[in-house]
Amino acid sequence: MILVADSGSSKTDWLLENPGGEAEEFKTDGLNPYFLTEKDIVKIIQSQGQELIKRNYKISEIFFFGAGCSNPDRREIISNALSQVFPKTSYVSVDSDLLGSAYATCGHEKGLCCVLGTGSNISFFNGEDIFEGKQGLGFVLGDEGSGSWFGKALVRDFLYGNMPPDIARAFNERYHIDKETIIKNVYQRPRANSYLAAFARFLNEVRTSDYAQQMLKKGFLEFIDTNIKTYPDYNKYKCHFVGSIAYQFSDELKALCKENGIHVGKIIKKPINELLEFVLKNNQ
Repeated sequence: MILVADSGSSKTDWLLENPGGEAEEFKTDGLNPYFLTEKDIVKIIQSQGQELIKRNYKISEIFFFGAGCSNPDRREIISNALSQVFPKTSYVSVDSDLLGSAYATCGHEKGLCCVLGTGSNISFFNGEDIFEGKQGLGFVLGDEGSGSWFGKALVRDFLYGNMPPDIARAFNERYHIDKETIIKNVYQRPRANSYLAAFARFLNEVRTSDYAQQMLKKGFLEFIDTNIKTYPDYNKYKCHFVGSIAYQFSDELKALCKENGIHVGKIIKKPINELLEFVLKNNQ
């Protein structure tokens, strides 16, 4: 049986093939090797994926697609951790979330594939391989239009007193945070990007306000300008999107793409089902 995983910085979706029935789905925290050690990853899977581990004897192959898995050293961290947790598995493949997103949206067709979740990134897919650009700088330097970008903008506006009063009251009632709490979680604790991204949910609560609409416009335009438009032929291919932010705010995203001559293809919240389908179809 085949196990497929799609991992961002916040969560990992696992789908286990079940011949003759519906695939079994499992969830754990995100397993980004830029923020976690091999030991951390093993601990997370063992503590949160016990039901999955019980099926170890059934799993012959694992296909893992994750954020932070673009270079060989980081992929090795994930591969070693998976081999420890699933010792009976004969084959483990680890690739980037960008490749997984391309498989899930493009299939074998050429196109641009964008990730807009906790973080953001983009690649060009030629039907077989992805070609990454200069993007993917992480939540400190980049991640334009992502959950961490919007979360950081919201927190900054709240602490600086730049939110409209009614929205600031709602934000305070929702989160009860102060400067000390923010500083501690961002600078002294792990997973700062996921912590910040959690605040992006607030945008949906005030979505119809001018404040939220202007912030969404700014974030998505930054992504369009610094990511999509860096590809010379961006308007010749379909541009697909994967991730919770793209899915949640698809109306705003599609409108801005249209204004900028971008041909939007698929927008999916999570690619795990399409990924399993792709792997099964192409792993014969």
